[in-house]
Amino acid sequence: MRCPFCGNEDTQVKDSRPSEDGSAIRRRRFCTGCSQRFTTVERVQLRELVVVKHDGRRVPFDRDKLTRSVSIALRKRPVQEEKIERIVNGLVRQLEASGENDVPSKLIGELVMETLKEVDMVAYVRFASVYRNFREAKDFEAFLGKLGDAD
Repeated sequence: MRCPFCGNEDTQVKDSRPSEDGSAIRRRRFCTGCSQRFTTVERVQLRELVVVKHDGRRVPFDRDKLTRSVSIALRKRPVQEEKIERIVNGLVRQLEASGENDVPSKLIGELVMETLKEVDMVAYVRFASVYRNFREAKDFEAFLGKLGDAD
């Protein structure tokens, strides 16, 4: 593992432990070159996912981008960081279990919306407003009207 501070490739693992939900291993490392300490996280990756955008572009799946999107939707909501991590782990597992390497961005957005709807309605509406590109207050009204009809 390369040191993020000096680029030295000689680092030592000082401590390893599983994450809260057991889906990853956190390793505390020490650089023999600059003596800095840093943490790495290792996760099982079943397949290399590629996101197919609306315009046909293909980009590598970015777990951090998914985490940021979910975190932004849940900002200032009563949801713990560990719960966010479990949500993202579940979403990634669903995508990997689909058996496809190419995943349409639309599918990712819909999965996130379904999940957020179960977790927090405010976060669900926040995410939907960005994902569905709400432009005016009437867009929110129409969306919320549909939610009211579904109950």
